[in-house]
Amino acid sequence: MELFRQTNIDFLGKKWFFIGLSLALTAAGFASWIAKGGLKYGIDFTGGANITVQFGMKPPVDKIRSVISARIPGEISVQEITGKNQVVIGTGLKSDQELLNVRRVIGETLAATFAEHSGKLDFNNSSAQTIFERLRDPFPAAGISLSDEQLLDLTKAMTDLRNSPAHAGVLAGLNDLASVPGVTPAMLKVIGDECSFAPYNIVAVESIGPKIGAELRNKAVLATLYALGGMLVYIAFRFEWIYGLAAVVATFHDVLITLGLFSLFNKEISLNVVAALLTLVGYSMNDTIVVFDRIRETVKHGRRGSFEAIVNESVNRTLSRTVLTSGLTFISAIALLLFGGQVLHGFSFALVCGIIVGTYSSIFVASPILIFWRNFAEKRGRVRPAA
Repeated sequence: MELFRQTNIDFLGKKWFFIGLSLALTAAGFASWIAKGGLKYGIDFTGGANITVQFGMKPPVDKIRSVISARIPGEISVQEITGKNQVVIGTGLKSDQELLNVRRVIGETLAATFAEHSGKLDFNNSSAQTIFERLRDPFPAAGISLSDEQLLDLTKAMTDLRNSPAHAGVLAGLNDLASVPGVTPAMLKVIGDECSFAPYNIVAVESIGPKIGAELRNKAVLATLYALGGMLVYIAFRFEWIYGLAAVVATFHDVLITLGLFSLFNKEISLNVVAALLTLVGYSMNDTIVVFDRIRETVKHGRRGSFEAIVNESVNRTLSRTVLTSGLTFISAIALLLFGGQVLHGFSFALVCGIIVGTYSSIFVASPILIFWRNFAEKRGRVRPAA
């Protein structure tokens, strides 16, 4: 399928505009890095904790941020997850010792702010074993005769209901427990006397120490450099060394500009973002190789004319393929950015930026490098001028 047939657009005639645009974006990115003291890394690389909290109603994000910030020094992020009554509370860590205290402090703060202060057990934030121990004596005292095994099975059934997709970790009250098989009105009365139902549940805790975070950051940089190095060797072997150099420069350009945009928009670099950058390295390199392969094929078939004209013709002949692949991928990335939620936001933002930059770099960065080298080599007599 071809969207464009026999186009004759002078892409290379506009190369200086796009080269200037690339230089401007790169300079803006570096200026932002310097002004902000570097990139903004997530807890994957700096060390910290992300605590996911499910609420029974729309989370009061500002209130949560206020009460947590009052207890924990430093920057606190509270991000609402689109489509769910959930927030992710994130905090950085300066030392490994702090890691042990963060969850406790956040749990205590949420309890002090949202839970009942009656001395009752918080049912929504307790394990089946804890609930079993709390009800073990009151049940017989109320004339409810259950063996330890029966009571433990009952508490597991109640916590399974609480953790089911229908309730997502938060029960509104005793009425929700009435549907559990084996639960009687007498049992509900005892549970109501002994337990309260906070309007939230801590559903997940993700934490990483600062030392491990630094190691991950270094490994992420090395993974990107190794990928670029491996592709340079492959393309130099398949084409010529200048083709490999041009492709790697263009891909490195894509990564730099994407990271600069992350800094300009004050977005965090996480492991998901690194995964997106590595995806872009492969995507951009593949797009460049397609153009280079067409250039090599055109030269091999003895196409007469200037080398710039040959490159321009090759870009035009691959235009349909470029628009189809880049366009469809871009639509998917935009959908992720708009509807993927907070967890995938960094990943999708990197893809959207990288696809745009990577597509034009194959034409306006990688191809001009070949032309500049060819002109230089012709002047030095290293290659025969094009007919």
